[in-house]
Amino acid sequence: MFRKTKEEALMNIENTQAQMRKGILEYCILLIIARNDAYVQDIINKLRASKMLVVEGTVYPLLTRLKNTGLLAYRWEESTQGPPRKYYNITEQGRQFLQALETSWEELTTAIEILKAPHTPQ
Repeated sequence: MFRKTKEEALMNIENTQAQMRKGILEYCILLIIARNDAYVQDIINKLRASKMLVVEGTVYPLLTRLKNTGLLAYRWEESTQGPPRKYYNITEQGRQFLQALETSWEELTTAIEILKAPHTPQ
């Protein structure tokens, strides 16, 4: 029978962790932008600081998809540090979607906590 080495098992864990992060990245982006309009680098910095971002290239397609589905909008602002910057803001549709995601997140975390709880025989 094939057995994984410790290194292979760790790589598998890292892959699973990355997949879990990707699954909730849209939710995290909406949370960030719902608090304050944000420039892309600000979003990336906040995701990195919270350990939610491994590859920054994943943010750009997500922002485009969120904009194209009407959840986000953007505006250009002049910058003293170079070219104009694109600032994203959440739309009313985006706020409603975020509320639905927050409900889903609560249900998901509750279900996981139930599964993690010590088993009690019935």
